[in-house]
Amino acid sequence: MDRIIFHIDVNSAYLSWTALEKLHNGSTVDLRTIPAIIGGDMAKRHGVVLAKSIPAKAYGIVTGEPIVNALRKYPGLTLESPDHKLYSRRSRELMTLLSDFCPDIEQVSVDECYMDFTPIRRQYTSPEEAARMIKDHVHEKLGFTVNVGISDRKVLAKMASDFKKPNLVHTLYAYEIQDKLWPLPVSSLYMCGHSSVETLHKLGVLTIGDLARTERSILMAHLKSHGVLLWEYANGIDASEVVIEQAEAKGIGNSTTLSQDAADKDSAHRVLLSLAESVARRLRKSGQSASMISTEIKYNTFKKVSHQTTLLTPTSQTDTIYQTACALFDEIWDGTPVRLLGIRSSKLTAEGEPVQLSLFDLPSPVPSRSAASGASTIPPSSLKREQLDQALDAIRKRYGTDAIVRGSLLNNSPKRKSKHKEQPEGDD
Repeated sequence: MDRIIFHIDVNSAYLSWTALEKLHNGSTVDLRTIPAIIGGDMAKRHGVVLAKSIPAKAYGIVTGEPIVNALRKYPGLTLESPDHKLYSRRSRELMTLLSDFCPDIEQVSVDECYMDFTPIRRQYTSPEEAARMIKDHVHEKLGFTVNVGISDRKVLAKMASDFKKPNLVHTLYAYEIQDKLWPLPVSSLYMCGHSSVETLHKLGVLTIGDLARTERSILMAHLKSHGVLLWEYANGIDASEVVIEQAEAKGIGNSTTLSQDAADKDSAHRVLLSLAESVARRLRKSGQSASMISTEIKYNTFKKVSHQTTLLTPTSQTDTIYQTACALFDEIWDGTPVRLLGIRSSKLTAEGEPVQLSLFDLPSPVPSRSAASGASTIPPSSLKREQLDQALDAIRKRYGTDAIVRGSLLNNSPKRKSKHKEQPEGDD
């Protein structure tokens, strides 16, 4: 199964975030609608342009140029100093919102990240639909816009997000590079800076397509290993993965918003089964077992309720988590249609640590599996469930998370939209 990677980039982040803050504080002028820039020391008029509005771009103002040059291009330019504390806060808000869709995120700067969409692709009609949903949700909830680039390679997703702006979704799959990427000037290629562009122009390399067709030995002679890297990017060669930083998990949870409210218990239970599989899989992947399970409900009235219980024995088994979550749901559901469902595990312990067994966990006195013989004392039914989970994990690891699906999840299950959460969570 091919990977699907999103690159999400805030449109003119510093300027957008400053504009929103000023509007919030009572300003009647939106910096995004006038020639304006963020950067440097405004009193002394020095420094460089960190961000620009679209009207400022119309005057030829570019990011990175000295402010004095920008003022020569348009003396009436509005200048604002950067507020990095504000930008850090807005960045955290963005990453938190994005993690509600998909937890597999690699943040690469304050205003951009990669998202591995592959594990949740089955939940959406298409990657393009999901990307549009993400950008629209960001605009609705946070007030600024993003571009989303979609590809099967990280570098191509990055370049796709740099296509026409703002607030747009673009694809650049490997099979599309000849049509969409190669006609562009070589200066548009990611990691191709000013000095590299000058060298390539002297070699007669003007477009990304020219670069892709140039002999690697020639590029190596003039640009060393960086030339080879540019050649690979021009040809869409990039095997790098989305690198997810895993914090030590205090709890592992997964929640999802439904495109159609669940109005009956069976529909809700099917969603809980999907969530339980995800939570259990992540527990096993992190080598953890959970002693506490909680179920969260958000009704279509936006009222939230939750209930939790402590297990007699820590578990990472799908069936145990599912059955527990369903029992909790049945206890607290009042019959109101459900908009969101979630499962959270907590009180984690490392697999292999000694645990207190309950009476129900004790094995049958079968001589061939006695403790005296040194054989396993795991109850037969529990052992079978563990073996099933391990087999499913192995299949999904090799062939992808949607390579095998429970039959009960294939029919009549409410589709998900706009919110997906599956992430390590901190203390309550």
